[in-house]
This record gives sequence, C-alpha cells and structure tokens, in this order.
Amino acid sequence: MARRRASDHPCLVVCPPGLEDLVADELVALGARPERTTRGGVSVGLTTRRLYAANLFLRCATRVLVRVDRFTVRSFADLERRIAAVDWSPWLGADVAPRFRVTTRHSKLWHDGAVAERFAAAFPEVDGADEDADGHRPLVVVRGVDDRFTVSVDASGAPLHERGWRQATAKAPLRESVAAGLLASAGWDPTTPLVDPMCGSGTIAIEAALRSAGVPAAADRHLALWDWPTYEPGTWASVAADAARLRDAAPVPDGSGPPRIVAADRDAGAVEAARANAERAGVADRIEFRVAPVAELRPPEPDPSGGATTGAASGPGLVATNPPWGGRVGGGDLRNLYATLGRVAAERCPGWGIGVLVADRALARQVRPGLGERLHLELGGRSAHWLVGRLPT
Repeated sequence: MARRRASDHPCLVVCPPGLEDLVADELVALGARPERTTRGGVSVGLTTRRLYAANLFLRCATRVLVRVDRFTVRSFADLERRIAAVDWSPWLGADVAPRFRVTTRHSKLWHDGAVAERFAAAFPEVDGADEDADGHRPLVVVRGVDDRFTVSVDASGAPLHERGWRQATAKAPLRESVAAGLLASAGWDPTTPLVDPMCGSGTIAIEAALRSAGVPAAADRHLALWDWPTYEPGTWASVAADAARLRDAAPVPDGSGPPRIVAADRDAGAVEAARANAERAGVADRIEFRVAPVAELRPPEPDPSGGATTGAASGPGLVATNPPWGGRVGGGDLRNLYATLGRVAAERCPGWGIGVLVADRALARQVRPGLGERLHLELGGRSAHWLVGRLPT
C-alpha cells in the first residue's frame, strides 16, 4: 500500500448498509481514492480540502469520522495510559468535554460504559463551554474489536442525512441519504423528469429537486469541523465557492429549465407535508404536487411555451417510489396496488425507467417482471430491495 501523505486524514465515511459502493463513487468524484469498504462504511485518506468537501457534498453518507489513534489494550490501566497519550489538540479545544460513543466486541475490556468513563475522565468538566453552535457536544467514537481500539473524532456533527428541511413527515419516511442512493443507483439524470406516485413526505422528489438545483447535501447547516482548533476558513471558503458555482450553473425552472418533478399521493395530508418540506428545502418551485391515486399517475405537465402534448412524457425519465410494504391500503390488497402501478406507468410513461423499493420481491413482479436489484438495504429493521427496470415503449 502506498505511504499516506502527511496531509491526509485517515477517515471512515459511515453510511447506511447497502450504500457503500455509492459512497465510494462519490468519494472518487471528489478526487479521493477509497481504500477499503466494510458494511456501513468506506475507509479513505482525505486531504483537508477533500475532508471539507466530503462533509459538504456527499449525499449518501451519514457522517465522516477522522481516525485519531489506534492501540491494543487489555487492561484499564493500559487504556488510561493510552488515552493520556492521545493528542486531542487538532480536534478539541481545551475547554471542550466531548461525548463518547463506545462499542466493543471480542475484547477483554468489554464494558462499553466503563471504557467511556475512562475517556471522559481525561477531560475537564466544563459547564456551558462544551457545546458547538447547534448545542451539541463534539462526538468521539471508540470501537474495540479483539482488543484493538480505534479512536475517531466526528467531523460532521448532526448526521449528514439530516438536510434540515424535514419537519412534516408522513408514515415511515425514508432517510434523505437513502433517497439519494435510490436515485444514484437508478442512474437518474437530473435533466430528465421524475415522478413519485406515492410520495409520502416527499423525500425522493425533494432529494431529486435538490440535485437538479445543484444544492449540496450539507448546505446551510453547521458542521462539527468548523469548531476544530485547526479549522481552515480559507480552505472552507474554496470548497464553498465550488458549491456556489454548481448552484449558479443549475437551470432555473422558468420554462427553459429542467423538466418538472412530480410528487403525488392519494393522501392529501401527505402531499401537504411534502409541499411544506419542499418549501423549507427551497425547491417547491421545482416540484409539481398532486393529490391523486396511483391509477392517475401521469408525467409532468407540458411546458406551456411549446413542449410535449398534454399527458405525454417530455422525455424518458424515472418513476421512482417507495410503495406500502404491508397491510391493506384503502381496502385493496398490495398485489392490486403494485399491479396498478406497473400497468399505469407502462401506459403513461413508455420507455421510462422505473424503480420500486420493496420488502417483498415477489410483489415487485406485479409491477413488472424482470426488475433487477440495484440495492439491498436494511431499513427500520427490515430487509428492503431497490428494484429497477425499463418500461416498454
């Protein structure tokens, strides 16, 4: 393995299990070289600039952890000595008392709480000066496996999937990072249309609209790295300038911009929640909201300046949705719902791509036979499958 440059930060980018390859692709797009992928994370060395960019731009990640130290210990006395030797100064100010998240497995020091107590004892008790700008204490993550402990400092603060717009939610909302992964793995092009006929709180449509608007994932939110003693404002300004250029280059939805994104649901309350969320995200003008059942699925309205004819697609786009996974919906069973989705999508959006997030792959065959699995996820303790295919022309 090539020797890491002194300017690189050894990092672990944490993500929902199943999105690791997509996170690796995002890191490559930033110019980084991922080193190793494990379940729920990607190891990578990042320069300071790429560390800042990763926190701003990664859409599928949960947080970025910077490795501070690694050591092997089998007694609390040894642990205390190693903690005392850690140089915290690049990451934590003298008046900061972080919180600790500890997990151990197959280690002699197996009591997570006792390990956390040893780490906390190395920091002074400070009242009122140990919180970041959002009122959260900095996070240090400690993981011990087979007596080998890895100590990391969180660079992100609040989880990166918390974009800041979600307040109104429908049932079982998707994480924003998962919605981003669905769109990326389906190969959705932000210059083409997108329809979510069962939008719930609007996560898929809003994430799509943010992409089409060139808005980075962590726009307008506080990052933990801003509070580090080694934070470089000039480097951040350079990264933020890249983000501003992307926003400026994004087409404005004025009739000559990208095709509309449709968020529809039979539940009027869900549509209102989606609309409110989109307004907070600043992309409500990029989404067409409809209260309509799946049977009334249709592509975006045509461009009045002279586009597609009424009811016809303005170009090959994507039908992407997270339909109900179980129980009964409006008096009909799920087989009928999924079959209606497939039939109407084929009639109204010929040649489009279609992606459905399901718990039961057999049900997905009601939508369209031969859908291929792009992602295998664990959501809310249940296995989920993102299946993608092409509608007939």
